[in-house]
Amino acid sequence: MRPLLSLGVLWLLPLASIMVDHSPLDCAPRRSVPYHSKCCHLSCFREEGVFNYSTMLLREDLDLLVLGAREAVYALDLNNISKKLASVKWEVTRQQITDCKNKGKDPEMDCKNYIRTLHKMKDNRMYVCGTNAFDPVCDYMSYADGTLSLEKKGEDGKGKCPFDPFQRYASIMVDDNLYSATSMNFLGSEPIMLRSSRVPIRTEFKSSWLNEPNFVSMAQMSESEKSQEGDDDKVYLFFSETAVEYDCYNKLVVSRVARVCKGDLGGLRTLQKKWTSFLKARLDCPVLEPQLPYIIQDAYRWCDPQQQWKDCLFYAIFTPQLDTLKLSAVCAYRVSDISRVFAEGKYKSPVTVETSFVKWVMHSGDIPVPRPGACINNQARKLGITQTLDLPDRTLQFIKDKPLMDQAIQPIGEKPLLVRRGATFTGIVVNQVQAADGEKHHVMFIGTAEGTVLKAVNYDGEMFIIEEIQVFQPPKPIKILKTSNVKGQLYAGSDYGAAQIPLATCERSLSCADCVLARDPYCGWDKVVGKCITVLSKLNDFIFCFRELIQSVKGGDASLCPDADPVTPMNRSVWLGAKLNLSCPSPSNLAKTIWELDNRPLSTSARLQLLQDGLIIFNALNTDAGLYRCLSVEHSKTATYTTTVAKYQVRVAQAGSGKSGGTVSPRVHDGPSVVGLQVVVGLLVVSFFALVAWNVYKGHLPLPCTPRPALAEDKPLVSGRDGGSGNNNHTRGEAAVSVAEENEPEVNLPSLQFIDDESEI
Repeated sequence: MRPLLSLGVLWLLPLASIMVDHSPLDCAPRRSVPYHSKCCHLSCFREEGVFNYSTMLLREDLDLLVLGAREAVYALDLNNISKKLASVKWEVTRQQITDCKNKGKDPEMDCKNYIRTLHKMKDNRMYVCGTNAFDPVCDYMSYADGTLSLEKKGEDGKGKCPFDPFQRYASIMVDDNLYSATSMNFLGSEPIMLRSSRVPIRTEFKSSWLNEPNFVSMAQMSESEKSQEGDDDKVYLFFSETAVEYDCYNKLVVSRVARVCKGDLGGLRTLQKKWTSFLKARLDCPVLEPQLPYIIQDAYRWCDPQQQWKDCLFYAIFTPQLDTLKLSAVCAYRVSDISRVFAEGKYKSPVTVETSFVKWVMHSGDIPVPRPGACINNQARKLGITQTLDLPDRTLQFIKDKPLMDQAIQPIGEKPLLVRRGATFTGIVVNQVQAADGEKHHVMFIGTAEGTVLKAVNYDGEMFIIEEIQVFQPPKPIKILKTSNVKGQLYAGSDYGAAQIPLATCERSLSCADCVLARDPYCGWDKVVGKCITVLSKLNDFIFCFRELIQSVKGGDASLCPDADPVTPMNRSVWLGAKLNLSCPSPSNLAKTIWELDNRPLSTSARLQLLQDGLIIFNALNTDAGLYRCLSVEHSKTATYTTTVAKYQVRVAQAGSGKSGGTVSPRVHDGPSVVGLQVVVGLLVVSFFALVAWNVYKGHLPLPCTPRPALAEDKPLVSGRDGGSGNNNHTRGEAAVSVAEENEPEVNLPSLQFIDDESEI
């Protein structure tokens, strides 16, 4: 049975690949922003010799971004992280490096102290943990008078911080109690979820609880607030693991969400100092069917402070198990849906088959009371159970053997919010923005493995990527993302360094149509000042009237935009037979570029090469002169909009005329022309007669009655001029192009050749 299932999976992979190629879910960013673009306002921080800037803590109360790296912690200005306010080193000793090396680890990579845990405590101190050369340790850190200082208490970090600096982990601080999910031992073979409190509580070392997991993130939910059932707060854990419930030939990895109760104290006899409320369920993100499950890589909790906890959402990113399918996805889940599965769903139960094989099936028997895995609520208190130490052994034994729920948790709409082919998604944060019409939208900021950040929105089921920003160069995977609504900034960390990006980048749009078609809920076109501005600034302006701001995030309706200013043509000239490059940077990746000559559309030919960002004319002819216009045609949900991006008045000059009337491109032969062929034929004829004359002179061809010819002098047969390379820098509407030098050396026949200069392309 198992080999047949594996063969079925392999048979379905080509089908999935075909579906990917024709999938309407493939989404491209409207705008691509290169690294250090002038309008990017990117602030960066890194120090030479320091790597792995993968731990962040926002201290908005101190205007600080606390950044953890390898053997160092930095306090950076939250407004501009390129300004370092303080730092503290936390290095390992030589003896620690030696001990780590003796355990078979790399002394340069593994045997360092990687800062992996940073949390704020109630007394304003910070709790920090590091891998410490495969011997994790924790300490307390303070910031005062512009100085970061460690208390050097050296608490044991086992179970709080990973041994391996490159192992996935998760942690959160709740009421000064650290909840962590990592490995308990040096080999990484004992995964646990631990609460480091006065009485530590952890998971069981059983494969039915955690089976080769990769931990992703943690989040707290205040479910006790205004709870009619007298429920407890929860801590949710997102991870992936090898599934125990599937009968497969090979190991199958699935995504999970687990949760525990904050007031859990463990059992009295069964599950002593163990979680009595640990439950887990499969997390689905159906990208393509049929296919192997996608694997969770990061999760972000979003809550509206004005709403109840049931309205909170979890945004999670998923990647495929096979590298052949380069698709990443974002799925959103309601906390209420997750809570309902744990509170009301069926359990899975292991059943022994043929004395050795264990098969997991839905439990159909009786359920003990109180319900296994439930928090202490009003119903339990009526039974005289006020804490988990009072739970009966029957309930505890049930949850010890059956922590897995039968029902899988589906995303909102049972489909992803975003699917994109290309760079793998690595992290996500979400921010809510109120548009000009008063409607609120969730903007997703997604980090990728190529060091870019995607800014994306889902408008009523339509996936739309506003822009993709290159944050790190050379490209480095983004390992962590944080947002500050107070500062309106996004912070990203990688192995190479940290970067800061504004959440709103409206100034990138220079026209009303570009501003509206960007469909960015942060931005709108102000008709009064004639600029693309941040909507939030206008919402706080009491004299502002919404009809003065043009914005259409759902439809991209730019019909209300005023007429754009006419584009002034730039004068360009080119020699007959030479090459000319006309630039036309498209404002949108979703737009199609169209070129016209004297209002006639152009198409690609042997001499014309139409590019997305320009036009190249090879072997210019007299008919190539005229007015060129570059048009950007972009479709939105409401209409098609055509914008003139650039105009060029092109003149073709005759060689040697000396009357350019403008700037002239140097004559560069990119291919055969009529003049070039004539020169070649002439040279061949002259060479033939010279060869005959030489043979007659030597007597090889005696001619009677013909006087002996004189020795021909070595004179140049052809002289010519060659110009320097041109450029496309524009000054006052005219493109400056270098002209040929007048005093170039003559070209002798032996060195005669065509010049193939591709610098203009």
